[in-house]
Amino acid sequence: MAGLSDDELDRYARHLVLRELGGAGQAKLRAARVLVVGAGGLGSPVALYLAAAGVGTLGLADDDRVSLSNLQRQVLFRTADVGRPKVEAAAGAVAALNPGVRVVTHPFRVAADNVMGLIAGYDLVADGSDNFPTRFLLGDACFFAAKPLVSAAVTEFEGQLSTWKAYAAHGTLPCHRCLFPEPPPPGTVPNCSEAGVLGAAAGVMGSLQALEAIKEITGIGTSLAGKLLVYEALAARFRTIAVPADPACALCGTNPSLMAPQA
Repeated sequence: MAGLSDDELDRYARHLVLRELGGAGQAKLRAARVLVVGAGGLGSPVALYLAAAGVGTLGLADDDRVSLSNLQRQVLFRTADVGRPKVEAAAGAVAALNPGVRVVTHPFRVAADNVMGLIAGYDLVADGSDNFPTRFLLGDACFFAAKPLVSAAVTEFEGQLSTWKAYAAHGTLPCHRCLFPEPPPPGTVPNCSEAGVLGAAAGVMGSLQALEAIKEITGIGTSLAGKLLVYEALAARFRTIAVPADPACALCGTNPSLMAPQA
């Protein structure tokens, strides 16, 4: 079936019986190259579920090391991993789960001088970063590189999720700057170490992020492009908000003023 081995037919049997996915969809997953930026509370479930799903190449970008406080939500890691580089420990976890997935580690911080070269080798980017400069950088870079960006955020008991691909329909689909034109001033939005985050809430958002990436890769279902999914854990409530394209957007509008990051 679609060139799958006997081992793959067994491993992905529950995918193969899905009419919307089947062997053709599984073959697309095997051929896909996905970059996960941030191996933290969001990146952990993203990496695990994409590996379990059979994504052929999984890139992991993170310059941090595992700390004990990470283990409350970063399910890629174990207590014995404390002190290890995150991408090294994450690569081991992915290999243990699915040795058929090729893991490429990028043990550095994503920055303006390396982002275009980094994302060039991937079909889709999953943003699980924990800071606004990286989020905005990835949003801009993926727009210029015409790469779909599946981005999630979580803090305390709430999460947000969207897929950004304004390049696919200029003037119709929004980019991330249509909704968030500029990063908030430094210090105005507390990070998770200051505000806290419920570990399971991060797991929900990361799992949804992996699901949206799988949908984009295989072409099944309805994309979240043009919409923002908001999750309120304490109320057990999801809301979907329409996000229109902004003609005045500095990135994708009729008179853009932003340039691509350095290649």
